[in-house]
Amino acid sequence: MKRNRFIVTLSCPDRPGIVHAVSGALLEAGCNIAESRQYESPHTGTFFMRVEVETESDRGALEASLAPVAEAFSMRLGLFTGGQRVRTLIMCSKDGRTLNDLLFQQRAGTLPIEVPVVVSNHTELAPMADFYGVPFVHLPVDAGTKADAEAKLLALVEEHQIELVVLARYMQILSDGLCRALEGRAINIHHSFLPSFKGAKPYHQAHARGVKIIGATAHYVTADLDEGPIIEQEVIRVDHSKTAEQLVQMGRDVEGRTLCRAVQWHAEHRVLLDGHRTVVFA
Repeated sequence: MKRNRFIVTLSCPDRPGIVHAVSGALLEAGCNIAESRQYESPHTGTFFMRVEVETESDRGALEASLAPVAEAFSMRLGLFTGGQRVRTLIMCSKDGRTLNDLLFQQRAGTLPIEVPVVVSNHTELAPMADFYGVPFVHLPVDAGTKADAEAKLLALVEEHQIELVVLARYMQILSDGLCRALEGRAINIHHSFLPSFKGAKPYHQAHARGVKIIGATAHYVTADLDEGPIIEQEVIRVDHSKTAEQLVQMGRDVEGRTLCRAVQWHAEHRVLLDGHRTVVFA
């Protein structure tokens, strides 16, 4: 008989007996545990767990076995089919580096996502989407068209049954309403320097100040600009010999790697929200 693979994620108030109860329910459903991680947050008193299992039982049987445990412990429970690609909409503007990283890894099979559509407020990256065989939708945005463009975006999300939206150097600020509509399923990438540089040409600003560290932060999108729960970060050291143009190139490399890791961990259901923080079972 075919063996099915499932991923179980859960969070609940911490108390004794959670792991025992979950393991017992999985055993009752004929599951073999292939991977298990857990964490108790000292900040919120919340218990988090992610379990990968193999079983001959179907999804319905697993849900039925876990339901009494979820109710008894007031769990927020997730059940996902292992290996299933997450349907992902990518948003971009003119910089195609991170878009290319995502589409290349998707095609290579190293990123567990399926990209049915790319959306941009410009047309420059249409040839790149076409190269990868992904439909490209141009949604121009200005002060007068922003609300209409965001409504069309949400329509695309519904039409293509999108589970994740990735902002791959999309140079527009999303409205509070759109951020709320996409809460927990939209990831953004931005540079992160010590100190921080905002506005135009941040790498050139960093070069002018003689920074010694550059990096990137991937986080969930919220109404607070660039302040959503952080999924992944990376920094690299630089020195006085690097030009501003070299910092730009190095920064784009870091941004691409950081965003791809964040997308992979989300798609593998390894990221759980703990208030304004994340628990990442990487």
